Formats: sequence, structure tokens, C-alpha cells
Amino acid sequence: MDLFENFDATMQAASIWILPVLLAITLHEAAHGYAANRLGDPTARLLGRVSLNPFRHIDPIGTVLIPGVLLLVGAPFLFGYAKPVPVNFSRLGNPRRDMALVAAAGPAANLILAYLACLLLHVVAWLPDVTMEWSLLVLEKMILLNLVLALFNLIPIPPLDGGRILTAVLPAHLAVVYNRLEPFGLALTALLLFSGILGRLLGPVLGLVGKLVAVLAG
Repeated sequence: MDLFENFDATMQAASIWILPVLLAITLHEAAHGYAANRLGDPTARLLGRVSLNPFRHIDPIGTVLIPGVLLLVGAPFLFGYAKPVPVNFSRLGNPRRDMALVAAAGPAANLILAYLACLLLHVVAWLPDVTMEWSLLVLEKMILLNLVLALFNLIPIPPLDGGRILTAVLPAHLAVVYNRLEPFGLALTALLLFSGILGRLLGPVLGLVGKLVAVLAG
């Protein structure tokens, strides 16, 4: 009986998380590609990455396996990633400035999606009782996930979006030195994440941004 109860609980959690995860990742990556195309680099568009089709962006390990395992073990948070959108920065009109704009487009898309989810909370009360609770949970996860993704990606460590933005605003000689961190960036980010340091740093910021989004959504 416990096995079936655990399976049912996992499936219920999956049904609540799947839509927020797919929307958050898809919009984030498509926004990068859209911004790059508008600023002069059509690489992502030619590869079909300026798309709202989640299958264009899904990474089997980062989008499916890792979140799935975290769900199965009952982790208190979900973590994952999509295939990075290819950008040829040399084709951008103003490479340093436009690199920052392309990088910022992904987190901006997540903040917009969190804001829209806040707005949709106002219409949940109009839904039939059978779907109201599920819809409320989905929107709550969508708000939380998009805020976390936006703030996480803005951490100023390359190759995260925040690292790209910082590289663009640093003087050229400092940017070259700073970019040497990139091969170690993901390992450093994972260390900060699983040590709990990142949570302690981002927690207060996440709370403030969440309150701001809620106030703007009215």
C-alpha cells in the first residue's frame, strides 16, 4: 500500500510541477534566442530555438532526469536546466552591450511569467471546485520557480546569465581575466547551491522580489 501511496504522491507532484517547469525553461531559452535574433545574430532562429515548443529546448538529463529524480526522492526543491541557446556574439551589432541584453532576456522572461501567474491567481476562484486547488498549486509553483530561475541565473558567475552581464560591463582587460572562471563556473555554482550558501544569500532577495511581483499584480 505504501508503494502505491508514494507513487500516487509522486504523480500528483509531477502533475503540479510539469507545466511550470516546461513553461519556465521554454520561455527563458526562447527569450535568449529572440533577443539575439533581434540584435543581429540569427543562429538560434535558424536552428529552431526561437520557439515555444518545449521539445526544442529540453535536455534529457537537465530537464527530465534530474527533476524526475528530485521528485522521486521527495526533495524540497526542483533544479534543472535546458539546452543552452547558441549565440554568436561576434554577429551582434554591438557585441559587448548586446551580450548583456541577450543574457538579461532569459531572466526577464521568467520575471514576466511570474507576474502573469500572479495575475492569474485572481481568476482561480472562478474555476470549478474540482480544478481550483490544482490550478492554485500550479500557479504557486510557477511563481516560485520563475522567481528562483530568474535570480539564480543572475548570479554573476560565468557561464550563468549574470556572468555574461558582468562580463559586458567590466572593462575589457578585466572581462578577459574574469572569463577565465567559466570552465569552473558550474562547479562553483553547484558547490554554493548544495552547501546551502546560495540559499542563504538568495532567500532574502527572493522574498523581496516575490513581494514586489505580488504588489505589482495587485
